[in-house]
Amino acid sequence: MIRMRLSAIGYQLSVISCLLTMIGCATVEYAPLPQSSRPLSVPGLYHRVEKGQTLWRVSKLYGVSVDEIVSSNNITDVTQIRSGQAIFIPRGERKVAPQSADNPVSFEDFIWPVKGKITSNFGEKSQNIISKGITLRPYSNSNVVACASGQVVFVNENLRGYGKTIIIAHRDGIMTVYTSLSRIMVKPGDYLRQGTAIAKCENGLFHFELRKGHIPQNPRYYLPG
Repeated sequence: MIRMRLSAIGYQLSVISCLLTMIGCATVEYAPLPQSSRPLSVPGLYHRVEKGQTLWRVSKLYGVSVDEIVSSNNITDVTQIRSGQAIFIPRGERKVAPQSADNPVSFEDFIWPVKGKITSNFGEKSQNIISKGITLRPYSNSNVVACASGQVVFVNENLRGYGKTIIIAHRDGIMTVYTSLSRIMVKPGDYLRQGTAIAKCENGLFHFELRKGHIPQNPRYYLPG
C-alpha cells in the first residue's frame, strides 16, 4: 500500500513538473540536440531502417535512447531518414526479436493526433519563444485522437498560453500534450485506446508536445514519417 501511494505521488509530481515547464514557471531542459557523428571508439552495430519505422521504435528494439541514436548519427532532419537506410546503434544489441505471427511486438507505435500541415517545428524560435512541440494546421475540422493508449491525467479549459489542454500519460514515462483545442471530449482518469477521439480542433491551429518526464522531446522522432 505504501509503495502504491509513493508511486502515485511520484506520478502526480511528474504531471505537475510537466505543467510548470509548459507555462514557464520552471526551468526547461530540452532533449539533447545531436552534436557529432558516430564516435569511432563507441561499439555498436548498424540497423537497416524498415518501412514505417520511427526512431522511437528502433530505440525500443535495441534498448538505447532516441537521443543516443540521434547524436551518434548526427540526425538534424528526421524526414531525411528513409527505408533501407543504415543507422548506427551505439552499444547496440537487439533486445526485441523481429516481429512475426508467432512473436508480435508488445509495444505500439505512436500515430499522428490529427492530419494537417506543420507550421512550426520543435525547437524553432519565434518572438524569443522556443517551440517545445509542433504546431499543425489541420486539413479539416477533424477529431484529435490519442497518439497511443494511456490515461488522461490532466484537462484544463484555459491553461495559460495554451488554451484548452489535455495531457495523456503513456508507458515509459512518456506524456503527450494536446493544446489549442476547441472542445474537450474526455476527463481526467479516462483510460484510452490509441486512436480514440479526445477533442475537436476547429481553431485553425493545433499544438502538440511529447515529453519524457517533464523534458520536451521532438515529436517527429516518435511519429511516423
